[in-house]
Amino acid sequence: MNNETDWDYLVPLLQKAFGETLWMVSISLLIAGVAGLALGLAVYVTRRGNFLENRIVFTVLNLLINTIRPIPFIIFVFAVGPLTMALVGRTIGIEAAIPPMAIMAAVAFARLVEQNLVALDPGVVEAARAMGASRWRIVWSVLIPEALGPLILAFTFLTIAVIDMSAVVGMIGAGGLGDFAIRHGYQRFNWEVVWATVAIIIVLVQLVQVLGNALARKALRR
Repeated sequence: MNNETDWDYLVPLLQKAFGETLWMVSISLLIAGVAGLALGLAVYVTRRGNFLENRIVFTVLNLLINTIRPIPFIIFVFAVGPLTMALVGRTIGIEAAIPPMAIMAAVAFARLVEQNLVALDPGVVEAARAMGASRWRIVWSVLIPEALGPLILAFTFLTIAVIDMSAVVGMIGAGGLGDFAIRHGYQRFNWEVVWATVAIIIVLVQLVQVLGNALARKALRR
């Protein structure tokens, strides 16, 4: 264990790693938020008894989600290596970390979206249908607004999960706080660096949770 830590040298590297983490998390969440919402809505509306009931589509989408979700993330990163290579031309680095993070996050968010929509009162949808609302109007004017509070909380949970993923991909040289902790902390037996990185991640997660809770409360009061 190092007796002294050269923070003059490490702080700029830590700042760079923090920026890389924010970049990976932001891009992955943007992709996962859009794709996961669309996928979750598709699973919900094609369920049996819903207004776009389609057994084949529902079965395929449900199977896709159930196949990807149980895979440990670090294994999933390697499993989608060929896809990552095709998309970004490499399997190492920040860009290579985004596809597996976005895919895993999108699938997880899709299930959260579906579960929150299933919990809605069916009478709300039936009332909208009785008033002649179109299918897409029901989706954007009824389903999403009614489930907005829980969806914000679900997205908050997803954000924290993606932050965790960004730390894991440090193991494949993807940069970010995970890579910083491994290279300059764990591999050099410098636990001060490791715990400093952990503290930063904890603070970041707490800020995300506080913001998510505040937005969800605001949405629920509407």
